[in-house]
Amino acid sequence: MLKYYTDMKRLSFIFSLLIIGIALKAQIATTKMQVSSTEHDFGTFKEEAGRQTFDFIVTNTGTEPLIIQNVQASCGCTTPEWTKQPIPAGAKGKVTAIYDPANRPGQFNKTLSVYTNTKPEVTVLVIKGEVVPHEKTVEELFTFQVGQIRFESNHLAFTNVKKTEKKMRVMQLINTSAAPVKVEFDGLPPHLTLVSNPETLKPGQKGMVEGTYDANKNGGWGNVSDMVKIKLNGVAQENVYYYVSANLVEDFSSLTKDQLDNAPVFKVESTTVDLGKIKGATQNEVVFKFKNEGKSDLLIRFIRSTCGCTAVQQGQQGVGIKPGESSTIKAVFNSGSYSGKVTKAIYVYTNDPKNSELVLMLTADVEQPPAPVKN
Repeated sequence: MLKYYTDMKRLSFIFSLLIIGIALKAQIATTKMQVSSTEHDFGTFKEEAGRQTFDFIVTNTGTEPLIIQNVQASCGCTTPEWTKQPIPAGAKGKVTAIYDPANRPGQFNKTLSVYTNTKPEVTVLVIKGEVVPHEKTVEELFTFQVGQIRFESNHLAFTNVKKTEKKMRVMQLINTSAAPVKVEFDGLPPHLTLVSNPETLKPGQKGMVEGTYDANKNGGWGNVSDMVKIKLNGVAQENVYYYVSANLVEDFSSLTKDQLDNAPVFKVESTTVDLGKIKGATQNEVVFKFKNEGKSDLLIRFIRSTCGCTAVQQGQQGVGIKPGESSTIKAVFNSGSYSGKVTKAIYVYTNDPKNSELVLMLTADVEQPPAPVKN
């Protein structure tokens, strides 16, 4: 029995020594990383200089292999590269930061998160600098070319225009030819005025397209657009159009608090109607019920749909709907050759100050007959 206890003590002592040895080895055998610097300033450089590259040198100052597991950049403008193989003790590797300044003028400050098998597991590196924007060419500044005249764009946007106002917008243009060019606009609707100032541009001369939109003369509502032809030296340019858009909205700015409190309220039972499964090439009627929950007459100013496949019918359009009265908006959806899930929108414009534009949705799951089997 005495020998048994002596042997057990000896085994316990040996086991303790093994544990201590493993612990000491774990303390001695470590992975450590030293970085040449944690921040790099590229300074000021021109955008046309292209991608800028810098190597952060990492040194394994531990006794075990160093592994760079991943490097994540804080934005897509910075591309990281790094040493993929394990770095032996005492050896060096690198983390490369590549910054792309294209279309990114101004100061920048970005980070690279380096994930390794060290403690701490994440080391954050910083790159910074300032990009001087390149001087844009005539082609970049004036993107829409019509003959030898270039416009800043083919689209003059008036954005929101109140139905009671005239609004002005301007756009630059330039004559890139060696001869004078007279610029005119053809086929203008009554609500739109477009002139070039000066009307005749000398070679290399810049000018302005001056546009005036008179919303009083346009019976539409919401997003509207016009396609206008351009004439150069009296000749209309074929298959080239200048696009003019506006969002025509009700003018509620002059309403008093009392008028707002007593305004109409356009209340729809449901803004979405689901037709469920329907057959192709069929006419499907949708009815949206609504009520005037306000204190004065509700006017349906305008109704439009997202495509010609939806015909909108509304008996009360332009006629006042008395407080407390109800009415309907009907839409006929032609499923035509549609297949699968379909969603269409109907825009309703009213004189409700808090709900002057409402979007009604109709959805359907269109089933087309199977194609005939060819023999």
